[in-house]
Order: sequence, then structure tokens, then C-alpha cells
Amino acid sequence: MKSGFVSLIGRPNVGKSTLINTIIQEKIAITSNKAQTTRNIIQGIYNEPGVQIVFLDTPGIHKPQGKLGRILNKESYSLTKDVDAILFVIDAGAGIGPGDKFIMDSLKMTNVPIILVMNKIDLISDERLLLMIHEYKDYLNFSDIVPISAMKNDNVTRLLDVIKKYLKDDVMYFNLDTKTSNSIYFMLSELVREQLLHVTIEEVPHSLTCITTMYEEEKELVRIGIDIIVDRDAIKKIVIGKHGERLKKVGTLARKEMEKMLQKKVYLELYVKTIKNWREKEKCLKEFGFQDFEA
Repeated sequence: MKSGFVSLIGRPNVGKSTLINTIIQEKIAITSNKAQTTRNIIQGIYNEPGVQIVFLDTPGIHKPQGKLGRILNKESYSLTKDVDAILFVIDAGAGIGPGDKFIMDSLKMTNVPIILVMNKIDLISDERLLLMIHEYKDYLNFSDIVPISAMKNDNVTRLLDVIKKYLKDDVMYFNLDTKTSNSIYFMLSELVREQLLHVTIEEVPHSLTCITTMYEEEKELVRIGIDIIVDRDAIKKIVIGKHGERLKKVGTLARKEMEKMLQKKVYLELYVKTIKNWREKEKCLKEFGFQDFEA
């Protein structure tokens, strides 16, 4: 038996959540084209005969703005310790930038094996890929380099084979049928937030969070209530939309995803509430599941 813990770190929007969903073969992390989609540490459990890998998908490391931003960065950096390997995920087509260098500088002192995962290779030429490999190798001494396309499941099996070399444990941490350690309440609230990311303008997603407040399971139906917390009334109006159309659309799309997950009919109620400056209030951040990690 080989087992261990592997963290995924990288700048926002490089495809970490897509990768973890592809590996686990189930949607356990929400995705969007907006930065900072992942806000909590997502645990995904990969199992095959004789192998268990616990993947930790972290918020994208970014220049923090406000208390919430600082906490998210601390979450990410906390997972560069006490793991068997680190997957440093990059967008292979974006080129090496200040954000990548900032992360690599912070990794230079770690003794944990670092695997450079060059994602989105389906969008670039082989020549461009080779150029990027050399550029990253010159900056940091990686234990391995694996080009992949998480979206197309290209070379992901090769990545898993590479990870297995670094697993140090020989115990099974989760049951074989467990794919995530996240609670059902968290997963449901994230499905609503995912749809909000898709249908709202750029600045809105960072001003809101979602909390599951009701979960009542019947024989053929699940009743779910979710609060959408925003930091000012102007955002509340945007989320609700004209005559409630945007909120209704979010509810319809989220309900369909919930029914796929739960394999039951879902009755979903959404409520939008304003809590001014919630992202700067420690009490709110703790209540909503954002913990202040040690640096």
C-alpha cells in the first residue's frame, strides 16, 4: 500500500480545480474563468488498487487585498508543509510572470519534492512548450516536469505515475468509496457560488459567499436553503437582477447540478443577504468557514 498527501498550488485560474476534478473523475471543486474561484482547501481522494492519494486544492496565490485575501494566501502556503509532494500548476501558454516567480521564490526553501505541472498544453505549439520548460527549469530545480491538459485529460495518467514515486505512507486515510472530505453542505453552497460566478460581472464574485442553511432529505426529494451573502446593497441588486431574473437563473442551474449530485429531485430556496464589509470581519470569516492559518 502506498499513500500520501499532495497539494496543488499556483496562480489563480491556471486550472487546479479542473485538474483535481479530472483526477477524481467527479466534480468536487467548482470551476470558472474568473480568478480566485477556489476559496477553501478542497480535499479530493484518488484510489486505485494499492494506492491512495489525498489531493489538496488550494486557493490561487495572488496579491492579497483585505483580510479575506490574506487568509486565502495563508491557506495556500500552509499546504507547502507536511505533504509528500507539491504540484506547482501553471498555464503553459501564459508565459512565466511575476506571480509565478513570486511563488517559486517562496518554494526555494522547501524540502518537499516539487512537480511542475504545465497545464493547457492543448493550446500551445510543441516549440512554445519546450521554450517554457527551459525557462521554468532555469528558475527552479523541479523534481519532475509533466505537461498536461486537465480539460482534455491528456497525460494526467503520466502525472499520477510520477506522483506515486514520492508517496511515503502505507496506510489508507479514507474509505475506498470516498472521493472528497468536504461536507455536503459545503458542496451545495459551492454549486450556487459557481453559477453566480458564471452569470455576474467581474467584481461581483469576490464580494459574495454562499452558506447552506437548510438540508432536509425526504424519500424522493431534498429541500435545500442557501444564503447568498454580499457586502453591500448594490451587489444584492445585481445578484437578484431585474424582476429577480438573474437569481432565478442561478437557482435553476444550481438545482440541476444538485440533482446530478444527489440523484434526487431538489427544491431549492435562495436568499440574498447584505452583511456590510463581511470580508474584513473576523467573526464573519470564521462563521463562513475561512480560518486564519499560521503563516
